[in-house]
Amino acid sequence: MEIVDVETIRYSRTKRRRSDEKGHTHPGPEREATGTLTHVAVEGGPDGYCPGGDERAVEIAKRHLVGEDPLYREELWNRLYRTQRLHGGTLHDKAVCRLDMALWDVAGKVAGLPVYKLLGATRDRVPVYASTMVGDDDPDGLGTPEAYASFASDLVSRGFEAIKLHSWMPPYDASPARVIEMCRRVREEVGRDVDLMLDSHHYYARTEAKRIGDALADLDFRWFEEPMDEHSMSSYEWLTSEVDVPVIGPETAEGKMQTRAEWAKRGVADVGRVGVTDVGGITPAKKTASLYESFGMECESHGDNVGNLHLLCSMAFPGRYHEYGLLHPSYDYEANDDPAVVNTPHPEDGYIEVPDGPGLGLEYDWDYVEANRTN
Repeated sequence: MEIVDVETIRYSRTKRRRSDEKGHTHPGPEREATGTLTHVAVEGGPDGYCPGGDERAVEIAKRHLVGEDPLYREELWNRLYRTQRLHGGTLHDKAVCRLDMALWDVAGKVAGLPVYKLLGATRDRVPVYASTMVGDDDPDGLGTPEAYASFASDLVSRGFEAIKLHSWMPPYDASPARVIEMCRRVREEVGRDVDLMLDSHHYYARTEAKRIGDALADLDFRWFEEPMDEHSMSSYEWLTSEVDVPVIGPETAEGKMQTRAEWAKRGVADVGRVGVTDVGGITPAKKTASLYESFGMECESHGDNVGNLHLLCSMAFPGRYHEYGLLHPSYDYEANDDPAVVNTPHPEDGYIEVPDGPGLGLEYDWDYVEANRTN
């Protein structure tokens, strides 16, 4: 087997969301957008695909992949990883993730197995938590504590038994008192049987983070996520020792499994965190999950990504939840699926099933892709 080409397929689609000045997602008017797929072409097949793609990154990656055996995933991932040292701005972790996942797609198709069974399956479905968008200034959206509480009640009525609240971020008022009031209103609305988590503004001072953390402990939140800059491990080491609510992390800190090993060794967080797009693919994410297991730490995945779903279904040690969203009262999440993907996973009765077809298990509408292709 030999890789003969790597490409980014671009096609037009519509989206109904926008990003604010800090990059956070909010509902928005329908607009024209570009969808992408990463394609690893293999002589004689099967080819590998992964949603998303970056043409500049692919041009760098091709130098290390074309002509190679696609089943040498570990060797190929390490080549890309080492190339990041001088090309990290282009060959970023999300780009490496898509390439790695496309290689896993090839491997699963060769074996005739879904990736989670190739990794070593433990289950074929996992519970989900509903993950909200960040707060806004819309009283009918997520503009007030009462609006959050109303939306949480709606999510519970739709079958979700766990909810992660993304609170306000600047330029909106993210004061600790306002965030605490929102969390209190949500807990009163949904009761104590629903797991609640908070992903807050990421640049609080230690004292502000402690104030919020103490309140979350009283409200019986499952975890507290990224309230301070994750580059300061000492701040998280201090916070974890000061509050009773479990602190989870790191999420966005660079350094793949090596950074997460340092967090685990130093007791910087109570619960570990990994997402395939955060560390550069399924290959390093599996290593990270095993690392946390060796420290006796729960590991929760980050992001609504099919790679995370395969990872979770191969983990014998907790993680419990798959993240689903980002959700908002005025945004129909399922209606905004990528039209190129036929079988995007969605939850039912609080659980989501991993695709069971070979490889990543995703099916594509190639007629749509070709009719709307832009490159």
